[in-house]
Amino acid sequence: MNAEYLDMGEPTRRTLEIGSQHSNDYVCAPFKHIMGAYIEALDAGADVLMQFTGPCRLGYYGELQESILRDMGYDFEMLNFANVPSGSMKEYAAYCKRVVNPHLSIPAGVANLLACLHMVERMDSYNDAYLARAGFEVEHGSFAAAQKRFFQDMRDATCAADIDEAYRRGMAELGGIAIDKPADPVRVGIVGEYFTAQDAPSNLHLEDKLLAMHVELARALNMTSRHLHYNEPNLRRSISEYVAYDMGPTSTLTIAAAKRYMEQGFDGIVHLKSSGCTPEIDVMPVLQRLSRDYHVPVLFLSYDSQTSDTGLDTRLEAFYDMIAMRKAR
Repeated sequence: MNAEYLDMGEPTRRTLEIGSQHSNDYVCAPFKHIMGAYIEALDAGADVLMQFTGPCRLGYYGELQESILRDMGYDFEMLNFANVPSGSMKEYAAYCKRVVNPHLSIPAGVANLLACLHMVERMDSYNDAYLARAGFEVEHGSFAAAQKRFFQDMRDATCAADIDEAYRRGMAELGGIAIDKPADPVRVGIVGEYFTAQDAPSNLHLEDKLLAMHVELARALNMTSRHLHYNEPNLRRSISEYVAYDMGPTSTLTIAAAKRYMEQGFDGIVHLKSSGCTPEIDVMPVLQRLSRDYHVPVLFLSYDSQTSDTGLDTRLEAFYDMIAMRKAR
């Protein structure tokens, strides 16, 4: 959009506390996380906030959050893509020009958007490799340092060629880091609600906690698999014996990914969701049936603003001990 933006850095516990203070108790945790981020951004000088539409209650959040923030006395513009119900790219562009930048060049915007989507694919591919190897590093912190350099290279990229070069360097560095990985490591698949499963602060850095236990991780849920290369009919066919209807935004992918992990011999599945997430609550009985059919344990984790690191650590350690002992037998 050729607009200045505020880099707020990673949200903190205070972000969630602020968001919770100005949210209904029973709204899902992503609402509170986003609300806190909005307040911190406005306090830092932002004058335009952006909210994407979504296939669940997220589609209503922008309007409600805007109303709450205006009642708090903030003056800003809201770029809420749920206000473009047609989904027309032409209308999206007109909306962006009206709210953000009247001089926006549509051809330049499209070119940058395509480069951005290409970057998303490369970053998701990098993350897959990272999760598979980082738990077995010989030198503590080597993978995190490499990831930090990769992210900076991506921030510095200005075109598709830069993105590809950053990806090539990043993957080469990952492959060159010394690891001590057993021939048959403990493998865990992560599934669940879109926001909570992907956003590290929201899930209390669950992936880092599991990697510290020396496991191989996989998380099929990312922007590439859910949006750029998503095929609902094919996924539905792969789980037809378990699911007859569309159950919600990430439900099909959650079940299909869990089933695939179990077929591939993964030792355990971790299902993440925010407290009260209806689509993922509906998924839970299906995952329990899969667990019985394939004899693979599933750990269900539900997050709200009160979830603590201590409680999460205890459950993860118990889950790891159980699947490691099963594997040893």
